[in-house]
Amino acid sequence: MRSSVPSTESALEASRAYATHPHLAGSSEDSLDAKAILDVFQDEFGIPKTPHLPVFNAGTPQSRKATLLLTTSDASSRPTAWIDTYYPVMNTGLEQSLQILNTDGTSLWTADLVEDGDPRDEDAHKYRDAIPTWHGLSCDGDVTGQLIYANYGLKEDYDELVAQGTNFTGKVVLARYGGNFRGLKIKGAQELGAAGVLIYSDPRDDGYVTVKNGFAPYPAGPARNPTSVQRGSVQYLSSYPGDPTTPGYPAYEDAERTEGSNIPTIPSLPISWQNAQRLLEEIGELYVQTKDGKKLLSGQASENSIRLVNHVDTKVTPIWNTMASIPGHIKNEVVIIGCHRDAWVMGAADPTSGTVSLHEIIRGYGALLRKGWKPLRTIVIASWDAEEYGLIGSTEWAEDFAPWISEHVVAYLNVDVSVAGSRLNIAASPSLAHVIKQTALDVPHPTDEHRTLWDAIGDQGPYKNFVGGFNDTIDSDFLELYNKKERKLQASKTKVYPLGSGSDFTVFLQRLGVASSDQGFGNTATDAPYHYHSIYDTQSWQERYADPGFNRHVAVAKYLGLLGLRITDSIILPLNTTQYSLELDDYLDEVESLVPSLGDKAQEVSFSSLRLAIQKLQDASLKLDAEKFEAEEDFKKLLKRVRFPGRLGKQFPRRQTVLLRRAADWIKGVFGVPPPTDEELQLLIDVELFGDLDDAASEQNWKGLPFPIRRFIKAAKRVAKANQKLIAFERGFISEDGIKDREWYRHLGVAPGKWLGYGATTFPGLTEAITYEKNVTLIHHEAKRLGSLLVNLAVTLLP
Repeated sequence: MRSSVPSTESALEASRAYATHPHLAGSSEDSLDAKAILDVFQDEFGIPKTPHLPVFNAGTPQSRKATLLLTTSDASSRPTAWIDTYYPVMNTGLEQSLQILNTDGTSLWTADLVEDGDPRDEDAHKYRDAIPTWHGLSCDGDVTGQLIYANYGLKEDYDELVAQGTNFTGKVVLARYGGNFRGLKIKGAQELGAAGVLIYSDPRDDGYVTVKNGFAPYPAGPARNPTSVQRGSVQYLSSYPGDPTTPGYPAYEDAERTEGSNIPTIPSLPISWQNAQRLLEEIGELYVQTKDGKKLLSGQASENSIRLVNHVDTKVTPIWNTMASIPGHIKNEVVIIGCHRDAWVMGAADPTSGTVSLHEIIRGYGALLRKGWKPLRTIVIASWDAEEYGLIGSTEWAEDFAPWISEHVVAYLNVDVSVAGSRLNIAASPSLAHVIKQTALDVPHPTDEHRTLWDAIGDQGPYKNFVGGFNDTIDSDFLELYNKKERKLQASKTKVYPLGSGSDFTVFLQRLGVASSDQGFGNTATDAPYHYHSIYDTQSWQERYADPGFNRHVAVAKYLGLLGLRITDSIILPLNTTQYSLELDDYLDEVESLVPSLGDKAQEVSFSSLRLAIQKLQDASLKLDAEKFEAEEDFKKLLKRVRFPGRLGKQFPRRQTVLLRRAADWIKGVFGVPPPTDEELQLLIDVELFGDLDDAASEQNWKGLPFPIRRFIKAAKRVAKANQKLIAFERGFISEDGIKDREWYRHLGVAPGKWLGYGATTFPGLTEAITYEKNVTLIHHEAKRLGSLLVNLAVTLLP
């Protein structure tokens, strides 16, 4: 991709087009945006427009062919674009209310659940009540109960309260956002017998940029607007994502449906800090101190009761994935780049910043196509829908085409929130860490010409110079979590985090074993707080505080576009299995650090066999490193020696001449050695060489060719074999049995934590057998099946 093509002017224009109206999944605006993205694909990739839009119901022959034909000899030689329509069950808010009741049942106070829509932000003012403040996939209900404060609603918080004798039965739990996925806050309360849950955004989690520290609230200044509300899905993300009623299979219009076991059975509401303050007054003391000075949650219940009403409209709702393909020379290997399109309201950061970066990548690839470029591997670009409800669009598509993905997809590159702050955060499969770093080193820093994009992983927010300049305060709980993340980043050898969940890479990595990545500029403790899923995630906020000038949007586009090209056009795939296998020792070190929590049972646990399995995998990976290096060098060397028919008086029979052109002219053009003429290359460039080489009849045809050609074909096969082993590495972590109690997740190397949702847990089955089950028999079982999987993977890797 020409890095000069993504531009701040184009990015700003695209953002102003997409981020100035609501586009909730399944809405008419969302449908229009899906078609607008289709139009961009058609314009940039030179795809002819037809009177009838290529919008297909999932499961129909048209939808099936649009994807499945991409890797066959019947694939179009030109880019294609289409829309797949799925039919998940989702809901929207109908009626929400919140009251404090007197002892006689009359209303003492009624919350205003609508964000204020300050007219100084025109879009927020215009759409202040366009989308209700409710939780996606929440339970319909009308409940009354005393109020209990549960901090972040982490499992540890609930365990602490239970240990102190707190009775949750019939209570309404008040928790603050942060620490884990919102649905798991509700799951924890539900399992303890609570009647409902309220979740609020606490400025204690905004770092230093708070009203308490002298900053004006948005839109007057950078601090949190006290009426802002974080909407969001309350699906139990760590159980399974996607349509709750079709777990593991696609949500076709006529799909057979289940009740859905990954959604709450008690009602909930998201509320503002302004409303939370009034509720907290009802509880009184939130914390108590023990004799030794330790701070604990009080578990104190309010005297007055709270009435929580959440009525929702739950129904099958169409959603639209907008897809495009750029056919490659090697049709049976595919790289996917994706970003979701839907938002809770306007979503200038989430996900429009990602859509803008994707828009600029599309423009860059389009410029290359117009110059005659054709990728070595096929590229699929996706604008996913309904991610906000629970990764629905990507999950349904991947469940629909799971065998095809497992056979053909080399890597999945995700972008979601490109820009919501100052620091670049990158998470990925460890096999991608090296190519990620090299790519980020090759892209300029968005705001400092003397640094690279990679340097942005240590950046701080623009208000860092204000810290210490006044009597600033910061919440101790937040600071503890923040510093823990900072220490983890500093300790990381690669600075690339493992992937948990929370975006569209989930199904590709955690269920199908496709190497994946995600990145974006996020908040630090000295950034303007990000009004996540609020009406205040607007274009105005983005231009004033997140990315003035839109240089970060463009930097992500340049980086991700270049990363896509490096994976797509490399001879040997840039997947570093040795880096990955070495990190497994770190994963096991972390598991071993948990063993003392077993108490007396700890002495019964040993992971020596698992450590040996990791060593075997590392040894096999080192052998594969040597093989892939030699295979690529041999291939390149022979490439230069392949002669063209008709040159230097060299003549062959007509049949051999055709075959020779396929092996020489086409391959030389693809890999950078000039072909005889542009006209000859154009005639030969669409041959599916690597597919033909695996065909026995086709291979028989090559046997009469001169020795250099036969040797070249053998070298090409060697390259293809090495690449298949590299692709198989991530697949090798997939267990058909899945992870205990959440079998949809099948990756035994990494998964979203059972009680985290967003955050990654490495060696999840084994880790959770220790931390939650504390069952030695189960620990031995998990260690044994993980060890067997790694030994089998080592055998697969051996050249």
